Amino acid sequence: MSNTVVQCEAVSKKFSKSLKKSMLYGAWDIAGSTFGVMPDSNRLRPDEFWAIENVSFELKRGESFGIIGPNGSGKTTLLKMLNGIFMPDKGRITIAGKMGALIQVGAGFHPMLSGRENIYINGAILGMSKKEIDGKFDSIVDFADIGDFLESPVKFYSSGMYVRLGFAIAVHCRPDILLIDEILAVGDLKFQSKCLKFITNNILKNGCSVIFVSHNRYAVEDVCGQVLYLKKGKPVQIGKTLDVIDRYLTDIKNEENEGQKLINGFANEEIVKVELLDKSSQVRSQFKTGEELRIRFHYAFSHPIQNPSIGITFNHDDPRYTLVSSTDYIFNLHSGYDEFEVKTLQGRGYFEVTIDCLYLPVGIYQYSVYLYTDNKMNLARKYEAAGQVEVLWTDNRPHRSLIELPHRWTRTEEGVG
Repeated sequence: MSNTVVQCEAVSKKFSKSLKKSMLYGAWDIAGSTFGVMPDSNRLRPDEFWAIENVSFELKRGESFGIIGPNGSGKTTLLKMLNGIFMPDKGRITIAGKMGALIQVGAGFHPMLSGRENIYINGAILGMSKKEIDGKFDSIVDFADIGDFLESPVKFYSSGMYVRLGFAIAVHCRPDILLIDEILAVGDLKFQSKCLKFITNNILKNGCSVIFVSHNRYAVEDVCGQVLYLKKGKPVQIGKTLDVIDRYLTDIKNEENEGQKLINGFANEEIVKVELLDKSSQVRSQFKTGEELRIRFHYAFSHPIQNPSIGITFNHDDPRYTLVSSTDYIFNLHSGYDEFEVKTLQGRGYFEVTIDCLYLPVGIYQYSVYLYTDNKMNLARKYEAAGQVEVLWTDNRPHRSLIELPHRWTRTEEGVG
């Protein structure tokens, strides 16, 4: 354990779905322990469930460890146990070193006190002396970038300002272990980038260990050496970052395929299937940026549909990255409208739109499909979250920009002097 700073050994935590029963069970356990009767930690009582079950991992000094999984998988519960907020019902957690945590926005801040006063209070909570805070004060304020709001009560701060100030204080207290929840997602992109660089270039290089929870797969790839994938409180896989993320994405796609249902509602006015194809007409759910993408809409109409308009939208987690295409120019945002027009639909067939070069930022996009009739006066069908497509980088580079465009460099000499 000389170089190990965190060790989880078969850790489990249970909760009750009922507040009344939770309080009742707590009272029973306290009363029982007073008389030497310890509760049975292996047994689930009515309305109890395992929020975390049999989780084990080890973190060494200077290493970074990621925790991923869907909402409700127990990630934050695990972090709170590591931070001592919750005690495990089974198993053991061993911590060697000073802990710093960013789990909840504004935790430890007094809303009526100013940013300046909260720096001193929060710094003291994290174990810094007044002399240490004095020496690091300017650096904390500079990193937090809260400007003229330093002397304002923090109750007037935005959630992003809370995060910036909380992160700045936490990293300047020089913890041995830093716990970071999805809290960084509240900050703007500039601050997120700043924090991730600081984690990589300063915190880890100075020997601090990091446990990082995020839904941003690219942030996890850039920061973490190993990853734990949790699902419904249970460990699914632990290992190298890319291997575990691939397993997580595979599970998401499998669940998406199982739950995908396009046929319901208007029995005679249907887009029965949507397929995403490559230039070889192979159905795929992953495309590399710059590849050709063909979207095929299969339809089946038992009677004539007048003036139909079929469209699709691709929506990223970041709302700025949205692609829209439609058979009607009103819904088309591209500049090369080709006057494609459909007067009547009947029987079976399919539409197909070809995107020659899919220059979208890497990431996962949910797509929705729309069918309007009668010159867009009637929304006949709307398939929300009909499926998803993942845009991949053209290689496996760990560092990436948001989007890649064709470009070339030239050099021209104009002489010397």
